[in-house]
This record gives sequence, structure tokens and C-alpha cells, in this order.
Amino acid sequence: MNGPSKYIPFSPVPLKNRQWPSRTISAPPIWCSVDLRDGNQALVCPMGTEDKLRFFKMLTDVGIKEIEIGFPAASDTEYETVRMLIEKDLIPDDVTIQVLVQAREHLIRRTFDAVRGAKNVIFHFYNTISELQRRVVFHTDAEGVKKIAVDAARLVRELGAEARSEGMSLRYEYSPESFSAAEPAVAVDICEAVLRELGASPDDRVIINLPSTVECCLPNQFADEVEYFCTHLPSRANAIISVHPHNDRGTGIAATELSLLAGAERVEGTLFGNGERTGNADLLVLALNMYTQGISPGLELSDVLALRKTYEECTGMLVHERHPYAGELVFTAFSGSHQDAINKGFHYMKEHGSQTWQVPYIHIDPADIGRRFDQIIRINSQSGKGGAAFIMEQNFGFKLPKAMHPEFGRIVQAETDRSGGELRPQDIYDLFAREYINADSPYRLVRHAFSETTDEEGHSHVVFSGTLSHHDTVFTVSGSGNGPIDAFFNAIHGQKMDRFVFVDYSEHAITDGSDSRAVAYIHLRSQTGRDIFGVGISHNINLAPLRGIISAINRAGKLS
Repeated sequence: MNGPSKYIPFSPVPLKNRQWPSRTISAPPIWCSVDLRDGNQALVCPMGTEDKLRFFKMLTDVGIKEIEIGFPAASDTEYETVRMLIEKDLIPDDVTIQVLVQAREHLIRRTFDAVRGAKNVIFHFYNTISELQRRVVFHTDAEGVKKIAVDAARLVRELGAEARSEGMSLRYEYSPESFSAAEPAVAVDICEAVLRELGASPDDRVIINLPSTVECCLPNQFADEVEYFCTHLPSRANAIISVHPHNDRGTGIAATELSLLAGAERVEGTLFGNGERTGNADLLVLALNMYTQGISPGLELSDVLALRKTYEECTGMLVHERHPYAGELVFTAFSGSHQDAINKGFHYMKEHGSQTWQVPYIHIDPADIGRRFDQIIRINSQSGKGGAAFIMEQNFGFKLPKAMHPEFGRIVQAETDRSGGELRPQDIYDLFAREYINADSPYRLVRHAFSETTDEEGHSHVVFSGTLSHHDTVFTVSGSGNGPIDAFFNAIHGQKMDRFVFVDYSEHAITDGSDSRAVAYIHLRSQTGRDIFGVGISHNINLAPLRGIISAINRAGKLS
């Protein structure tokens, strides 16, 4: 790399008494999608007509009301796509299409031809104003680029008057391209001249769109530029201030949010941040960021995976696994400590009936945007004891007692170390079944019977009798106690399997209805003080714990 002296640092706006740092966002901006223009022109293979129409419908289904559909003067394909949308009446009455054009006479005329017959149109024209482009590209000064903008505005107003007379609801938009790299006073002067030429008024406001065409400064510095512009523009009441941030420094989202604090009312961006170079501000992320702060973004984003699928199929682009909200892994925890906290958060909300989201490490309820809970915790060698328990509860309905988590966690950990990869939920269930449910040797309960009586004081007396097998040996036992578990332990007293102290027991149903089954978790302790767990399942609530006890005893023999 060359020395840093090769680059000219950004010169911050001399803004005194800035107000934006103390403000908060309390309402969504006007959303404008530029997927079909800015996003499309950045694709290796631009979308064909069919994909464009499919993408357009997705945007309208999301609820975006202003959609830049193309640059009709750029090519016949762009022109024909605009005409198709209009002539086939594919534009909802509450949606305004936006078309972009350079501030050049023949292109402006062709663009007006492209939108004839449309009901609601934003005519968006632009020219670059930065000092670098004035000097390097256009070989002119600030007055020179101002004249280009004003001359274009004059023609746009003239042709726009004709379109309005024919019934079109027409609004104007002007972008001082490379605003972020221009002198603030120059930007204000040019835009004020354009507003005058277009006849802007409080009743016929013009959109002034401030592009961060190339992101060249810190997000707070861009916010300063926007606030300077808003507070110094003489005809501020006649303008809707819009921003169009790019992501060259990787801070497009932050720059957009801070610019809203600074006075912007409208945002141009794309779903999933597609766009030239490093892309545009991501409308989906911006909207859902607001949603997590209790602000309704006014967009339908309850199935981000369906949006992702359409986006990927239409554009040929892939959404990164770590993309906020829509990425494959963004709601996934592999870390043991994270899994434990997430699991506790879910239980806390359930136990307290919480109506607000209070789950550590996950700042939005995945279900709100169509993400499945079984994607939250995934198991690999980094996972802890609580992750496998979470999977068993969320996916299969097994609520493992807390004391059992470390033992099952060690079993899962050993398997991930052996396999060297991730265990899917079904893999974890199969491991659980093999280790606990199917632990049916060397001891097996062949047959059994219970009888129960209750005395005058309501005390229960249970008698157990049964036949068990141990390898090829079959033996019968009987005993009584104050319940099925106590009676069974008394029945096996003195047998070789009588080497454990009963510690704890829990049980719950794992299916609903008349065919429900009970699962019993048994906690035993060996004579050496080792804790052993067993699991039994049965439609009979008395049989499930017996199977759990035998499961634990059989496992103890294998673990010793």
C-alpha cells in the first residue's frame, strides 16, 4: 500500500449548534425503491422483462408506494419495460412510478414519451455537482453545472405542464449527484435555483434527493451535510428532502438513519442493499431496525425468506448468510453461553406471560418476519449444554429437566467432536433416542401389573408385581409403596439392579388428544455418587416412569 498522503481527507461541514444528535426517529420515512433501476444496472446480467415485472409486483406487495422502474432513455429494453407496465395497466392506483434521466434535452423528451398515459409519475432528473467531477469530467465551474440543472428544470416544467394537462399526477425530483462530495453552499445554491425554475410551492413540493453517490465520509458527517442543507435552503418549505446513500464505506445504513435525524423525509434504496459497487442503503434493514424500536415501518415484511427467494431468483445475486434479518445464520447461535441465555429468555417470557420481546442475543422475534424457531439454536462443537435441550423442546416437545442438561450436553458434544461438523435437529433426536429411550438392555420389563387402594384418610397404597429379564435370565418381583415408583423400587430391593438412590422425577405429555403419550425423566444416583438419567415413554402414565428407571439403570451399566 502507498502512504496515506496519497488520499485527500474529507472536509467536514462547518456546522455549529447541530440538532440531529439529540433527536430520535419516531415515524418511518417515505420509502422509494430503486431496485429496478439502480439495483438492476449493477447486475452482471440485468433483469429481463419477466423478472422485472415479478420484482415490481413483489415491491408493490411489500407496500412500497414509490418505485423507480428504470432509465427509459438508456435503452430500448428499459423503454419498453416502462411502456409495458403502463399499457398493460400493471401499476396499482396507489403506486407512483419514478423514472430517472440525465439533465439532457433529448433524453428528457424521450423519458416523457416513455411515461405518457401513466397515472402517477415522479420525473427524476439529475446532474453531477461535485468539485472533482466539475474539474475532471465536465471542465466547468459551479455556475456551469448550475446552468445545466436550471436549463433542464425549465424543460421539465414545460413538458410536465403538458403531461399534467392530459391528466397525469406528476411530481418532480431533482438530484444534485455526488452531493456528499460537493461544497454544501454550492449544493444549496443549485437546488434553490432548480426549485424556483420548477415553480415549487408548499402545495406542489419538489423532491430534492441528496445522493451519497460515493460514500466518502463518516455517517455523522453526512448527517451534518444534510442538516446544513435543510437549514440553509431558502425554499425548504417547498421541498421534500430525500436521501440516496450508497455503501462504499460499509456505513450506508448508519448514514441513512442519521440523515433522517438531520431532516430527511424520504429514503431511496433497495431490498437487500443491491446497487453499484458496494450497493445502496438496504430498505429491508432500515425498516426492520425501526420495527425493533416500536415504530411501524408501514411495509409488509412478515416473510423475509420469500422476499429473499424472489430477489435471488430475479437478480441472480445471493443474500449473504450474515445479512441482517434475512441471512441464513443471523438467528443462529452456536455458542453455548448464547444458547443458554436464549433458552432462558424463551422460558422467562413463557413463565411471565411477557407481551414484550425479552430474549438475550436476539433483538427481534424471528416469527415476526417468517423465520422458524428451529433455526435459532444449532449444534456444533462450540455449543453448550443448553443448546441441545432447546432443540429437543422446540422441535420435538421434550422438556428435559435442568439437571439433565449437562449430561445430555456432554453426549452431544462428544458426537460433534467425533463428526467434526454440525448436528441437525433430527440428528440430535436420534442421539437422544439411542442414548435414553432405546436403552432397553440388559434389563427389560417383560410384563407388569399395578393394584391401588386408598385408605379412609386418602393415603394411596400401590402394589407392583412384574417379570423382568436380564440377558437370558427371567425373574419376578413384587413390592408395595405409596406410589408406582416407590412400589417398583421396593420390588427390586435386593436384586442386582438395586444399586441406586432415587433423586428426582418429572413427567409431561408430548402429544395432545386422546392418543397422548407421557415422557418421564428419572434421576438416579449410584452408590459412588454418580448422577444417571433415564427416559421412559408410554401411553400409560404409570409405565413411563418405570421405563425411565430401567433406562437409567441400563445406561449406568454401560457408563461404568
